[in-house]
Amino acid sequence: MKWLKSLVVAGLIQVAAGSAAHAQSDIERIKAEGVMKMGTEGTYAPFTYHDATGTLVGFDVEIGREVAKRIGVKAQFLEGKWDGLIAGLDARRYDAVINQVGITEARKVKYDFSAPYIASRAVLIVRGDNDSIKSFADLKGKKAAQSLTSNFGKLAEVSGAQLVGTDGFDQSIQLVINGRADATLNDSLSFLDFKKQKPNANVKVVATQDNAEYSGIIVRKGEAGLVDAINKALEAIKADGTYKEISQKYFGEDVSK
Repeated sequence: MKWLKSLVVAGLIQVAAGSAAHAQSDIERIKAEGVMKMGTEGTYAPFTYHDATGTLVGFDVEIGREVAKRIGVKAQFLEGKWDGLIAGLDARRYDAVINQVGITEARKVKYDFSAPYIASRAVLIVRGDNDSIKSFADLKGKKAAQSLTSNFGKLAEVSGAQLVGTDGFDQSIQLVINGRADATLNDSLSFLDFKKQKPNANVKVVATQDNAEYSGIIVRKGEAGLVDAINKALEAIKADGTYKEISQKYFGEDVSK
């Protein structure tokens, strides 16, 4: 019977070890391993994409690396399609997702977020020589180039615009420049990126929506220690000017507010 007793004891030790590992918080494990695994798309410029050399770069990527650095570990990025990114947290494929994930009440039910690290607003974009549209109200009866299923398209429609369907931001901007549409309502961050790449493009912003939408680094629910560590890291990179430097690099201005 000694062999049976030995098996029982070994089993109890294994269970205890497993329970201890399970009880370890994410931040404790991350610091012990020296690596913070971050999920990201890698196909969403200028936030997370591959440059001409194939290197993963982007605003979110650089912010993620700096956050990990301030925590005292290295960032390891694991790429995946948007539809499965957040679900990857449930599968414990990574510790956090940094990919312009909007902070919404629905998501906060199941996951935790860091403090916002970037803000975006709807902006009204027209040709540089257009003086007839100065506010959202001026869209009434005008042609707005929009992705028909987007929130921007709905906002343009509510403002009284006649929608001209497009595949997205790039096509919308081109229709405005070519005079085939009077305006487009779109994301402020996309516009800043566009102007950074093409500063001489004949377009301008004439109105900005008051309410901003914020994105945060998303983690599994109940990991308060990890959220706190991320927030302290974000505060540090803002305080020492690192955030402003990264923001200027990709957008030409501070996009935290």
